[in-house]
Amino acid sequence: MRGKMKKKVVTFGELMLRLAPEGYYRFVQAERFGATFGGGEANVAVALSNFGFDAVFVTRLPSHEIGQAAVNSLRKYGVDTSKIIRGGERVGIYYLEKGASQRPSKVIYDRTGSAIATADRTEFNWKEIFEGVEWFHFTGITPALNDEVAAICLDACKAAKEAGVKISCDLNYRKKLWTREKAGKVMGELCQYADLCIANEEDAADVFGICADKTDVTAGEVNREGYKEVARRLAERFGFSEVAITLRESVSANDNFWSAMLYNGKDFFFSKKYSMHIVDRVGGGDSFGAGLIAAMLNGFEQSRAIEFAVAASCLKHSIEGDYNLVSVEEVLALADGDDSGRVQR
Repeated sequence: MRGKMKKKVVTFGELMLRLAPEGYYRFVQAERFGATFGGGEANVAVALSNFGFDAVFVTRLPSHEIGQAAVNSLRKYGVDTSKIIRGGERVGIYYLEKGASQRPSKVIYDRTGSAIATADRTEFNWKEIFEGVEWFHFTGITPALNDEVAAICLDACKAAKEAGVKISCDLNYRKKLWTREKAGKVMGELCQYADLCIANEEDAADVFGICADKTDVTAGEVNREGYKEVARRLAERFGFSEVAITLRESVSANDNFWSAMLYNGKDFFFSKKYSMHIVDRVGGGDSFGAGLIAAMLNGFEQSRAIEFAVAASCLKHSIEGDYNLVSVEEVLALADGDDSGRVQR
């Protein structure tokens, strides 16, 4: 399995310092914060590296020690950091307060003026970056930072398309970063270049106003059939080869049902549904995207691909931190029905 997975994938985005109170302490209670690193596209790169791919992460980070610590967090898991631009003054930060029971998790951003947010289009040689690459992945978080970063994303998409690289985009709408109107305009242009669109149960409505019938995500009610029309409309509007939508049904902050759907322009494939008790849900969508990319590059049939992606993401919800630190073998075992959580010895 691993021997087949040496294809090169590039991801582009912001790698941030994550500061979180220990356990379930609230921000106002905390006397100490654990420090790790994470970010949408970086999380995908780490997961793909763990699956045996040649994963390249592109960003811009300061040359000081905190920037180097961020780079080292990727190198630890085998991610190629040779295309990272060094410059700028600061690493973006996000603070995470874990929710519990009916209290939701909270994220506070402190990323204004970060190294990637002050990047210039001329710093990235995308033609060189995409040499020998088969796949490029980005999310809606990165172009939300500012117009220049959005332009860098567009440059990357155009260069990837010219190089014959397959492109995936996770819509990943973040209301704390931009408005629905701005997201719709910018992502509408970027999505013209994407082959695979990844979204959660809310993204299509938030970014493009495409809503699923009989769904109330706040109440944890997801109508799986309604997302067929969402996927169909997305594919028709942008010409996506595939559309994948994760379906999270929230019972509480700790307990969710988790499944997904894949549409290929003709047929719909629904995964099995997992009942998850959550350790850390940040990076859950990224782990799904990485699992789907890995499965598609490895030639899985689409019904198998969606099962692999959902199983990979289900396992991520059991792992502290942004990164999904699981193996292909662990994902396949879960996808094949080994979901008891019994001790392996």
